[in-house]
Amino acid sequence: MSQPDTASTQGRTPAWRYAIGMLGTSIPINMIKGSMILFYVDILGLDVRAYGVVMVIYAVIDAIDNPLLGHLSDRTRTRFGRRRPWLLVGAPMLVACMVAFFSAPASLEGIGLLLWFAVFAILCEAFDSMLNANYGALLPELYPRERDRAVANGLRQGFQLVALVISLAVTPLLTTSVFGTEDSTRGFQITAIIYGAIALVVIVFMALGARERPRYSTRERPLLLRSVWSIVRNPMFWTVGLTGACYGIAMALVLSGIQLYVRYSLGLPVGNALYLQGIVILVTAGGLVVWTRVVARRGALWAWRLAFTVLAAGFAALFFATDLVTAIAAGVLVGAGWSGMLATNDLIVARVLDADAARNGEHREGLFLSAFGFFGRLNGIVTGLALTSLGVFFGYNSGDDPGTDPGLAFRVYLCVYPFVLTAIGAVAARLVSVPLEPPPEAAEPPPPGPADEPVGPQPAGPVDEQVGERPR
Repeated sequence: MSQPDTASTQGRTPAWRYAIGMLGTSIPINMIKGSMILFYVDILGLDVRAYGVVMVIYAVIDAIDNPLLGHLSDRTRTRFGRRRPWLLVGAPMLVACMVAFFSAPASLEGIGLLLWFAVFAILCEAFDSMLNANYGALLPELYPRERDRAVANGLRQGFQLVALVISLAVTPLLTTSVFGTEDSTRGFQITAIIYGAIALVVIVFMALGARERPRYSTRERPLLLRSVWSIVRNPMFWTVGLTGACYGIAMALVLSGIQLYVRYSLGLPVGNALYLQGIVILVTAGGLVVWTRVVARRGALWAWRLAFTVLAAGFAALFFATDLVTAIAAGVLVGAGWSGMLATNDLIVARVLDADAARNGEHREGLFLSAFGFFGRLNGIVTGLALTSLGVFFGYNSGDDPGTDPGLAFRVYLCVYPFVLTAIGAVAARLVSVPLEPPPEAAEPPPPGPADEPVGPQPAGPVDEQVGERPR
């Protein structure tokens, strides 16, 4: 039975309230990804080969559960909406698992330490997937027009950068100087508790204020296998997904290795990562304003292609940094490229979601975004293999066995591998086309129709935005 369309009476969700949710979803997972190698490998002594195996398993499980969670979200029908119940359940579960992840007893070693790491790493990623599948699916639903999306996306990426300042730049200072020491784990546990409390409050606040559109869930619930088959037959799923993965995997390498790059490659205390990461994030935040204007003038696709090139150049410059000053100078270029990717990548994906909804008459953003997330989940495999390669090529196995040249090892991990990935992405982006932005009258979902009749406008095939899009 159709639900009344109450969006107009409820009013539109303020962009800032939706966007602030990114602060809550980003703090926990970025603390985990940014500190897990330092915490488990360098401090607790977990062997990098065991770490690599866990990360491969973790990525495979995550690639399976991600689409399933998105599909369950699309099929959810409650008076609270489709997405909000998952957000309200997933937030406390992620926080609890994050605290446990950084509370590994110091007495654990060998198989016990490995099991603790594996269980809580996988649980944290599963609940993070639950949150992000539902949070990300709200963007195209709450803001059907690209101009509104660009504003909401710019704001949420700004909040993500605030989260990165907290979870990446400030974390080394809190964990190794304020609440703990360079060689202890207590600081991580206290910091995880504080960050978890912040994340929980923010996610709940955002979820309670999100005004979902009832008409998006009036159709029959999409079937899993039919939906998956439809998605994997969509060529844009593969071209956009694989190209975006080059960016996502590169940034995963950077976020996981920056602290050890500072320690070994620059020869500085880990706390100095605060300055390097802080400057990069500030540049990225400032760049969001510039890139949002570029998107408005030249289109998302053109800006996306340029951002890939700038980011690749930044990683090349970072390889040659020899001290904190030169690393910060190279980091400015990295921040400029990263900012462009944050401002454009989700807009490219949203275009693909719009075309899918118009073509099939079903709003299955949760499953589609989770399917795109499959490519992002490859970063677990790649980061695990990349870290394992440091043992093969440079002899770095753990903090207890760093090999003869850990500085070069983490220079390769943080600069060479990301440069190769983003250079591939820059070339591939030139070959990608995306659909035109739907006209304003097509932004709202059409009313339900008979199952055997096509619903809504039928879109044209993929069009290169630079050629086919109307002037803005």
